[in-house]
Amino acid sequence: MNASASKVLLPNDVRRLLNVDNKEIVDLCRKTSVTPKKDQSGQIYFSVDEVKKLRNAKLSVTREVKEKKVTLPVMTKPNSQAVVNGLLDTLNKMENNITTSVTKLIDEKLEGMDDVVLELVRCKTENENLKNKINDLNKENFKLRNSLNSFKPLFCGLFIKKEENDILL
Repeated sequence: MNASASKVLLPNDVRRLLNVDNKEIVDLCRKTSVTPKKDQSGQIYFSVDEVKKLRNAKLSVTREVKEKKVTLPVMTKPNSQAVVNGLLDTLNKMENNITTSVTKLIDEKLEGMDDVVLELVRCKTENENLKNKINDLNKENFKLRNSLNSFKPLFCGLFIKKEENDILL
């Protein structure tokens, strides 16, 4: 075992050496497949070789970021109108899709409503006709009671009719 592999560095040392925070250390560990170790007391540590791997990964990440920063502004300036047009087209397509979907859904839900409305009108008409019949029967019942009350009993099942009160309803 060489001397550099036996030396260990604590997370504080790694943060200071690489100038990163804990979250970035975790991200670098994932990229390089480095797994920190724990000693008997539960303290996390890294070997020097692992820290070198983390440093190399950090340098490659910063190079990628610098390259993207250099290339992105150059690409977006000439194509900004194309990007805006692309966004507008996408928004128009989304709007049309949403409108079509909502229209289709509403049409499906309202499909049987015409029949329901016709049935409702028929029931309402029938209800009015029945109300008129009830009124006519009430009038006829009143007239018949008046006519019945106009007969007065005399004797032995004979009745005499007195004048009716002609009250018209």
